[in-house]
Amino acid sequence: MTWFSARTVAHSCVPVPPDSIWQILTDPAVLATLTPLVRSIEPHGEHWRWTLHGIDGLGVRAQATFTEQMEFIAGRRIIFTPAPPPGSPERAAIDGVYMLDPSPDGGCEVGIDLTARVDLPLPGIARRTVESIMGATMRSTGERFATNLYEHLGLDPADANIEGDDTAR
Repeated sequence: MTWFSARTVAHSCVPVPPDSIWQILTDPAVLATLTPLVRSIEPHGEHWRWTLHGIDGLGVRAQATFTEQMEFIAGRRIIFTPAPPPGSPERAAIDGVYMLDPSPDGGCEVGIDLTARVDLPLPGIARRTVESIMGATMRSTGERFATNLYEHLGLDPADANIEGDDTAR
């Protein structure tokens, strides 16, 4: 087993007040319906258990479930920290943050900096390929999430503009 990771950093200005985005990002049921690859999110206090749909690649099917400690900071930040239950090692995790800041035009500046990690039954020599696939998947998931978010807010998805940078590490 080998741990692989990829990071995505993205920024967008959404033309709604930050409270509208905050309500969506802090509602596990709504967030799960808007996020591609996510089958469900089960909240247990500050710990959320994320279950993904299976992902196929390189002859391996990854069906991840992982637990995150979610730290919510006054409508401005959501911090993700891996927090597997004691004695239950998990083979996937997310580290990172969602950042929400009001923009001068009354909209919301949304920043995302997430690193996904997954433990797969592949040799380390596959790192470049696996992490490239992970980065591409994170990028397309972010783009689809933006489209879903805009539709949910009653906005034209064609107006979603995401600036980002993805890296494998």
